[in-house]
Amino acid sequence: MLEIDIESDEEWDSSTDWSLLVRKAAEAAIAESAFPQLTVSMRGVELSVRLTGDEEVRALNSEWRGKDKPTNVLSFPMLEEADLEEANVAGPELLLGDIVLARGVCEREAAEKDIPVERHATHLLVHGTLHLLGYDHLEDEEAADMETREVRALARLGIDDPYQVRD
Repeated sequence: MLEIDIESDEEWDSSTDWSLLVRKAAEAAIAESAFPQLTVSMRGVELSVRLTGDEEVRALNSEWRGKDKPTNVLSFPMLEEADLEEANVAGPELLLGDIVLARGVCEREAAEKDIPVERHATHLLVHGTLHLLGYDHLEDEEAADMETREVRALARLGIDDPYQVRD
């Protein structure tokens, strides 16, 4: 069972069902990870998402990554790979971690790509969820694996490959 806790501020468009969007993005990312059992785990699995503005993300990025600027998405994993592998074993709830999205950066990047902000946010949520599941893009091989998983997760949601160059 996957539980999602969402905090949102007034900057995020209230006409979008962000809870549904976050759930679908997280489930698609989990399904394409090495841990698809998390969505049907005997234990509760929780993910926390904060939809906020650029200033809050800038402050978090500065504090945790030493980069004094806003970024599109931040992920704060709480589990080790061994915890994820044992998800089907009875025990206390597993908190995957936290994802934080910056509205302004999201909107600007979506506009540059000429896509709806909801589609770009979905991609960022898939990306952030994969980070919580232990994936990274520091090395070329890791980056290729993570990108492949992102593309497959987005395809599950009917979203085209965001890395493909458009004409």
